[in-house]
Amino acid sequence: MRHAMPCRARVIAAAIAVALLGIESPAVFAQSTVGTISGAAPAAAGESVRVENPGSGFSRDVPVDERGRFTAASLPIGIYRVTLLRDGKPVETRDNIQLRVGTTTQVSFAEASSAAGPSTENLAAVTVSANAIPAIDTTSVDSRSVVTATELAKLPVARSAESVALLAPGTVAGNPAFGGVAFSGSSVAENAYYINGFNTSNPLTNLGGTQLPYGAIDQQETLTAGYGPQYGRSDGGVISQVGKHGTNEWHFGAQIQWLPRSLRAGPANSYYVQGKRKGELYDYNREDKSWSEIINGYGGGALIKDKLFFYAAYEVERQQGSSIGSIDGPYETEYRYRDPRWYAKVDWNITDNHILEFTGVSSKQSYQANQFFYDYDSKTEGAFRAQSSPTKTSTDIGIVKYTGYLTDDLTLSAMYGKLKNKNYTQYPGYDADQVFISGASNQNPALNGGVPLPGSQPFGYLNDPSAANRTRNLRIDLSEHLGDHTISAGIDNQVAVATDQGSIVSGPDGGYWWIYTNASGDPTAPIDIQNGVPAPVGYPGGEDGYYVSRYRYRAVASAQTTQRAQYIEDAWQVSDRFLLKLGLRNDQFTNYNTDHKAYIRQTKPQWAPRVGFAWDVGGDASFKVFGNVGRYYLALPNSVAIRGAGGNLFTNEYFTYTGINADGTPSGLTALPPGHAVAGSAAALTGAAPDPETVTARHLKAEFQDEYVLGFQHQWGPEWVYGVKGVVRNLRNALDDVCDVGTIQAAARAQGVDTDALSDANPSCYIFNPGKASDFTLLTDDGARHNVHVTNDDFGFPHLKRKYAGLEFTLEHPFDGTWYGSFNYVYSHSFGNTEGPVRSDIRQSDIAATTSWDYSSLMVYSNGDQANDQRHQFKFNGYWQMASEWLLGANLAVVSGLPKGCLGAFGGPDLPPEDRDPSGYGKTSYYFCDGRPEPPGRAGRTPWQYTLSGNLEYRPEWAGKKLAFNLYVFNILNKQRPIQYDSGYGSTNDVPVDSYQRVVYRQQPRYVRVAVSYDF
Repeated sequence: MRHAMPCRARVIAAAIAVALLGIESPAVFAQSTVGTISGAAPAAAGESVRVENPGSGFSRDVPVDERGRFTAASLPIGIYRVTLLRDGKPVETRDNIQLRVGTTTQVSFAEASSAAGPSTENLAAVTVSANAIPAIDTTSVDSRSVVTATELAKLPVARSAESVALLAPGTVAGNPAFGGVAFSGSSVAENAYYINGFNTSNPLTNLGGTQLPYGAIDQQETLTAGYGPQYGRSDGGVISQVGKHGTNEWHFGAQIQWLPRSLRAGPANSYYVQGKRKGELYDYNREDKSWSEIINGYGGGALIKDKLFFYAAYEVERQQGSSIGSIDGPYETEYRYRDPRWYAKVDWNITDNHILEFTGVSSKQSYQANQFFYDYDSKTEGAFRAQSSPTKTSTDIGIVKYTGYLTDDLTLSAMYGKLKNKNYTQYPGYDADQVFISGASNQNPALNGGVPLPGSQPFGYLNDPSAANRTRNLRIDLSEHLGDHTISAGIDNQVAVATDQGSIVSGPDGGYWWIYTNASGDPTAPIDIQNGVPAPVGYPGGEDGYYVSRYRYRAVASAQTTQRAQYIEDAWQVSDRFLLKLGLRNDQFTNYNTDHKAYIRQTKPQWAPRVGFAWDVGGDASFKVFGNVGRYYLALPNSVAIRGAGGNLFTNEYFTYTGINADGTPSGLTALPPGHAVAGSAAALTGAAPDPETVTARHLKAEFQDEYVLGFQHQWGPEWVYGVKGVVRNLRNALDDVCDVGTIQAAARAQGVDTDALSDANPSCYIFNPGKASDFTLLTDDGARHNVHVTNDDFGFPHLKRKYAGLEFTLEHPFDGTWYGSFNYVYSHSFGNTEGPVRSDIRQSDIAATTSWDYSSLMVYSNGDQANDQRHQFKFNGYWQMASEWLLGANLAVVSGLPKGCLGAFGGPDLPPEDRDPSGYGKTSYYFCDGRPEPPGRAGRTPWQYTLSGNLEYRPEWAGKKLAFNLYVFNILNKQRPIQYDSGYGSTNDVPVDSYQRVVYRQQPRYVRVAVSYDF
């Protein structure tokens, strides 16, 4: 047994020093990769507890205190043996203890207390099965679910971290436009992803993150609420994966999986449901087909027994298929993907007190495709059109972590890692003289013979070939057990660098598109009120509402985000039954533009208190009441700098036309006033990076959310655990952009600023805190800076609002050798006037640059049900060992529909046409429908979704159960109910446009996966 440090004050000083240290490196909000074993034993002299992992040779002795309690913290996950020792001799043993990541497993030796009189020899033979271990963790105050590799192999779950996370209560699938998972009312851009404690979240957008090869997952932890101050940079949820590792026994295995084309159901077609095209086919999906195969293998074992271990896994997925585009892009695309991934881990037990881990992860994807013309009338593929842009993406990660058990009570861990991501796109045969045509279906049919002319330029946007992202992470954690207190402190730093990110449009003269628009609903309505562009009627070719715009866009920039944090927490065991956790976190964020100048500095203390409790009501871990309150901050990712703080160009020029050439370009052009390129500001014409002090409002506050959780868990008999939990979230502050330059300039004039002398370098949109008063910096031609105060009433905005309330019911039957089952039901309501950094209702993923807060007119009647609001969620998953060789698994999700949207022209029908599009964003942008207010959710709901999946496994005895055959069927009933409808109602005279209520996304059709694996 190790001895405590001679000077306790030195230890406490070290903890404080670590908490206050500001190491300028990146870091993680590293998710836990370890677990804890604690419990009770009869208090007696000379007692200790030994925890051993036979697979790795790891062993640690911890003392039993005077109250009969012991704790072994920061243990590598695995299968453990726990032994009570008296004077160094075994008294009682608990075997086969499965340690789960981030949790505390209770192991008690209460039986021994009645045997205080007998000799040690009489008790030495007592061994207890792991089935006697309590199912409730009475030391946790958060909400998490942990799924092990064994469970993943038995459940019919799609091979992604998000699919596993969706098993947890309170999680909702993100809009298919950008995927991901929404946690308890937060958007999909507010989560954090981890591999072995390293933050792998997308450093550019924070949408998604790098994941392990599926077969390399040892455990996946999904934190849905209430996590402590060790974790930050997320006000949604956390998805943390821990990879497998080698043991003293060498193991190898391989698996091949097929997803055959013949066993995949065809997706449903999409039709127009409104207007003159009602009933016509829009997107012929029925013949979209694909097949996949996945080959993976692994191997691992001890290079030096009990000391040095190695594990590696490799996986490659190949997919081929074909898809038919809509009538807006009538092409058949024949594509193929190749996605290789690998994972490697080295564990070095230097001594029982010092462990070193090395992790390497690589994930790559390549895409190639050929595009052919497609005839919608004959439903046949035509001639070759072009080779689509081949893409290659790669992410490589390296992590090193040290864990030191410095004393029986003091543990130090340090982790450092790097991530490098590259995105490369090729443009074979690119012809810069050809112009990209957008909206060909909106061409005047009298000028194209009734057949859209899409042109021959297949490439719309061009990416910089040197685009890359790099993330560096450093985390240091120190934890000490001091009597009834466990004090944890640490630093958590991260730096993310984006290089040459963004895109430009293709085409001649620096790049431009032709975008066709059909305003036939009301050709008398102005095209762009903000910039003085009139209606097309009265100009040659525009009499019926047809016009075209020449669109230019260029936004390529580099950026950096530095995030630093310090935390401290006291886990105070107030009594044997009551645990109180008192935590505090301080986050600092700085965002830099392409010139490495800071345009956001949020470096003053951003205190995030986290307070939780757990009450072991009966003292036997059979009934726990718990709760917590906390504040969570979120920084802006690098993508904000590409458009908002980077040099970019964006213009539109509007024309009517009287002819269309064979290549889709318009002819007979008449320029509409003002007769020159129109953009939000003259600065947008230059592509110059704006002054960083003018990009955002002064004293900008970071996004943060407050959360409240209260619940209980109860063991019902020896085989069931049920619980009830309430979760309330309130978004207190957000960031987005405002583009109402007119209001800002009006306030400037009222405050004595000569707005006629304003510089063209002022941006057209500013990042600010929506719903609050703001101070903006304006430049004048003489180089002077002017601070302009604009109140929320000046803008005419409502106050920011996003709230979530949910009630969760859970019931679980732990695996007893025969079957396992988990059921949860959630009733919830997510409501307010902002979803967060993205807008799912219009599929907009411009992080913190959505259209929502650009102008006050866009926020009128915006308060309602959020786009990810699913009131009812029923989820069941489980598996049944029917016989020694046969296993049956199932996964069922029944969820209520999402809100439909209806966005039309502003105001009622009595409003003049010239006032029905005050933002200039078009007639499908406002919360009005058919001339009446239409808050989100009033238009109804999409249908309920039912998804049943199953898995049948045969593991024959004649192969020693090393060989396995699996059949997975996903969406057995082939339900393809709509997930989202087009919300653009349309025109000024309140006649819906043709695309309104057209199905945009449906449930994925039924597909089958067949697998054969061998492990030895």
